[in-house]
Amino acid sequence: MSKRSIDGTDFTAMVLAGAEKLQQHAEHVNSLNVFPVPDGDTGTNMNLTMTAGANELKKNNTGSVGQCAGVLSKGLLMGARGNSGVILSQLFRGLGRYAAQYDELNTQQFAAALQTGVDTAYKAVVKPVEGTILTVAKEAARHAVYYARRTTDVTELMTEVLARAKEALANTPELLPVLKQVGVVDSGGQGLVYIYEGFHQYLTGSAGTAVPAPVQGQAPAAAPPAAVLTKHENVLSSVQSSAQSQLSTEDIEFLYDMEFFINRLLGSPAKADFDEESFRKALSVNGDSIIVISDDETIKVHVHSKTPGEVLNLALQYGEITQIHILNMREQHRDLLTAGMDIAPMPELFADIPQEASSVQAPAVPPADDMAQYGFIAVSSGEGISDIFRSLGVDAILSGGQTMNPSTEDFVNAISSISAKHIYILPNNSNIVLAAQQAKELLEGEREITVIPSKSIPQGIAAAFAFQEEDAVDANTSNMLEAITQVKSGQITNAVRDTVIEELEIKSGQYIGIANSKIVSAADDLLAASQALLVSMLENGDEIVTVLTGAESEDNVTEALENWLAEAYPQVEVEIHKGGQPLYYYLFSVEP
Repeated sequence: MSKRSIDGTDFTAMVLAGAEKLQQHAEHVNSLNVFPVPDGDTGTNMNLTMTAGANELKKNNTGSVGQCAGVLSKGLLMGARGNSGVILSQLFRGLGRYAAQYDELNTQQFAAALQTGVDTAYKAVVKPVEGTILTVAKEAARHAVYYARRTTDVTELMTEVLARAKEALANTPELLPVLKQVGVVDSGGQGLVYIYEGFHQYLTGSAGTAVPAPVQGQAPAAAPPAAVLTKHENVLSSVQSSAQSQLSTEDIEFLYDMEFFINRLLGSPAKADFDEESFRKALSVNGDSIIVISDDETIKVHVHSKTPGEVLNLALQYGEITQIHILNMREQHRDLLTAGMDIAPMPELFADIPQEASSVQAPAVPPADDMAQYGFIAVSSGEGISDIFRSLGVDAILSGGQTMNPSTEDFVNAISSISAKHIYILPNNSNIVLAAQQAKELLEGEREITVIPSKSIPQGIAAAFAFQEEDAVDANTSNMLEAITQVKSGQITNAVRDTVIEELEIKSGQYIGIANSKIVSAADDLLAASQALLVSMLENGDEIVTVLTGAESEDNVTEALENWLAEAYPQVEVEIHKGGQPLYYYLFSVEP
């Protein structure tokens, strides 16, 4: 349908349609993710980011496109996850800045808003790489500015924007060698195309309408968009496993994914004047995927680095570092390969939300005299494990695990339920740490929160054991961080596909043993796989082995395993508890 302009109502509907389209295809976007690292989470990060913005917009939309774009920008920035999510938030941040002065956007204004978004995103990224989401956004916006001078119909303009975005996406393998090597298009660019498809479908009132080829006078692509996309999709579907499995973990050169804020108002009084260009150059010496967003009070930093310590030392000269998140992407890649591309279910985007509710509200803080000194939140999987955490003094238990991760809002609500001056969060899963960090960031200044980055249930239990009620916050934090480094975690589950990892041949359905995210054993027999895993974990000097039995573990195997440990390792103390966790027959921890 023809539209000469879009107002706030139109913009809101476009965003919700784009968010829904992305949500429907998030797993496909994950499967394409090989750049900048093959960690398989681009679709998840973009979806969570877009969902945060859409939910904010659903509750605060007006008839003004400028106001709605500002609400979306804020929601996206607060909910931005990972490299792709941050770039997506910057695209719409720039769009929102341009649109702020308008109640409606005509074709030329809408095109200018898209271009401002691209300019903002490119400015935020230190080393923009062509063949990524940035290229797709740039080519689409450039064509929008060109074509807006030839039409007054926003729907027609969006048709052209989508056609050029698809064309640019199809060409990404020609610009980025790793995409061509694996036979996929760029994952972030594909995510953006899905969002634009949602925009287009709202404006046309269609579902799945084919987008025509660009008009005459537009620069032609090397091949028709549909044909090129089909070619790469066919290559992807022809391989036995995911795109990420075709790349080596050791090829991830800048392995530490770092995100943090620098508070310019805190820290040394002699802190250096911030020179953004010099800071970016210094980060690039041993890093890439650099994004720096700064204002007078705060600097947000994202970087993949070889030397995280040097990055933090560099940042300290500009203020106090807060909300630090560091992820080992080689570990994440190994987790992805061992999990067989299991992706957590996406949140329901269009669930009913009470009108008076807010997506994130600062919890009411009780008077200081009424508050305990400490409170604890832990993520658990299995009633037996939850009982263990409760016995260790954990106040709030959130259900979570490999296929069910709590949201940032779940953590915020849990925090609000605890009357304590300082709250510790134990995520107990590498995929949940970021959500916990997001909750802390959103409540900064309202509650005192520390996230202990425990990546397994055994690490979380060890951290809870290390806590001492009478100790100060700094001492407890230090002790818990030290405790999680002393625990070796292992788990037994089933392989979901045939594969070969570091000369270990694995058949679908076999029992596999995973030690600290690396598959070390595979067998048709549960006991044999468990024994091989424990042999790889136990070293001279280790004193304690804890076994948490899963919902599907077998009593006779557990008894045989206990007898074998007593005979093979008589010096080791063995503790066995009913964990009740799904998916994993056993969770093991080994401590010195």
